[in-house]
Amino acid sequence: MNNSPNNNSVSPGLWALAWRRLRADKVAMIALSIVSAFMLILILSGTGMIAADWEQESGVSYAPPGFVGADTAGAKTQAEAPPPDNPLDPLADILRQLRKMPDSQIPVIVDDYGITDPLAKEISEINADLAKTGKASVAERLTTLPFGADKWGHDIIKKTIKGAETSIVVGIVAAFLATLLGTLFGAFSGYFGGRVDDFFNWFYSIFTSIPYLLLILSVAAVLQQKGITTIILILAFTGWTGPFRLIRAEYMKHKSREYVWAADAIGASHFRKMFIHIFPNISHVALVQVSILVVGFIKSEVILSFLGFGVPVGVVSWGSMLNEAQNELILGKWWQLAAATGAMAVLVTAFSLFTDALRDALDPKLK
Repeated sequence: MNNSPNNNSVSPGLWALAWRRLRADKVAMIALSIVSAFMLILILSGTGMIAADWEQESGVSYAPPGFVGADTAGAKTQAEAPPPDNPLDPLADILRQLRKMPDSQIPVIVDDYGITDPLAKEISEINADLAKTGKASVAERLTTLPFGADKWGHDIIKKTIKGAETSIVVGIVAAFLATLLGTLFGAFSGYFGGRVDDFFNWFYSIFTSIPYLLLILSVAAVLQQKGITTIILILAFTGWTGPFRLIRAEYMKHKSREYVWAADAIGASHFRKMFIHIFPNISHVALVQVSILVVGFIKSEVILSFLGFGVPVGVVSWGSMLNEAQNELILGKWWQLAAATGAMAVLVTAFSLFTDALRDALDPKLK
């Protein structure tokens, strides 16, 4: 037996070579670090270790960021100049009586009708009693928060983290489902060819002939349900076309290779040749498609939630935050818009850079 070092050396495989190329790319490593940080935040948020109390009203309404300072002048101005009476408002008489009442000593909430909360004093006393007996941890609403608060006093940082959990989960799960559908359809179409290929090409042509956003809205209208599962299904059913085209081409190329003929010679079934012999050799194409679709689906979820077809009431995502922020921006409250767009821009940019580097590392011929 010859045990020379040359015979014992094992050449690195596809994934080992890809990891070496990836580690040599500094931009890819920085992007991977940012994506990993978001994934860590996602895990901590999903397990309730952070941002579990994002619905707690910890600040006053529209509390500005700490570096801006408390906006006491805005509330006083709004209280001094209430909106004019609306004779068609069925609550006009009640509102007129409430405006005549003396202002509360508590420097909080002047609502859209220009009146102070008549129950603010009683609620504050109840909260203080609960805090003394230890039955509830009630804190006084802060006039500023590190990155501000929304209309209900929710901390924007915690809300952004919770929104990231929804948007990233939707993007990742929908990308895996869409790639699974595209891989299955592409495998059958490219391997069998003939009428099977014609059928899937006809199916593909129908889906790609409809504009993408219109197709998404059509499927959302057909499902007529709001929820994270619905969004995932909508994106998966409409996003399989890209993986299908690439996987089909790979199967058409690989089915005539020698190793597939050898498998056929020993009696391997079609299923075994398709998914045991061919698929491991093209799995890097599917992986790159998953990473590309994650970026696109995160943006699609934001668009759907912004248009009102996304997450239901009570669930927060980056899209629902942008939906709320469009009205806040008119009032000059920019911090929720800045937080959601900033977080999404950082994640999408990092994920896109990492996807490009991963594609170059797995298939250097494309570089």
